[in-house]
Amino acid sequence: MTYLLDANVFIQAKNLHYGLDFCPAFWTWLLDSNAKGRVWSIDKVADEIAGGADELSDWARDLGGNLFRNTDVSVVGQMGKVAEWVTEQHYEAAAISTFMQVADYYLLAHALAGRCVVVTHEVPSSSVKRIKIPNVCFGLKVACISPYQMLRREGARFVLGKR
Repeated sequence: MTYLLDANVFIQAKNLHYGLDFCPAFWTWLLDSNAKGRVWSIDKVADEIAGGADELSDWARDLGGNLFRNTDVSVVGQMGKVAEWVTEQHYEAAAISTFMQVADYYLLAHALAGRCVVVTHEVPSSSVKRIKIPNVCFGLKVACISPYQMLRREGARFVLGKR
């Protein structure tokens, strides 16, 4: 199984449960899982992270881009499917316009192109004012889980000292 991480996975990890300063095991697990070809994100998420100009953006920059997949022709080929589904729903025009300009749009196209599981903290919503990743995943039959579900499925363990 290959996972694609939304920007909020990185941002909330840094800000809440897995701070770079006190839980380096989480970040090491991400890199190790990436090296095994199981965990990725995308270039547009890297761009969002870079905009933060903080320790997370420094961390992502220092990786040299290995964790973040580039948008290639296979992804571009799936963008039409994502756009078509979104525009066929009952979202407000402003919500559609915003969605088509942010990393979420690309993340879904990457997921379709690579048959990946999307990992996000977002939850479904019936709002027509904002398009949520889980709603699009459901509509396009793309698996979508929380970071905690991913960590459990993958058997991640962040253990201090000896058992």
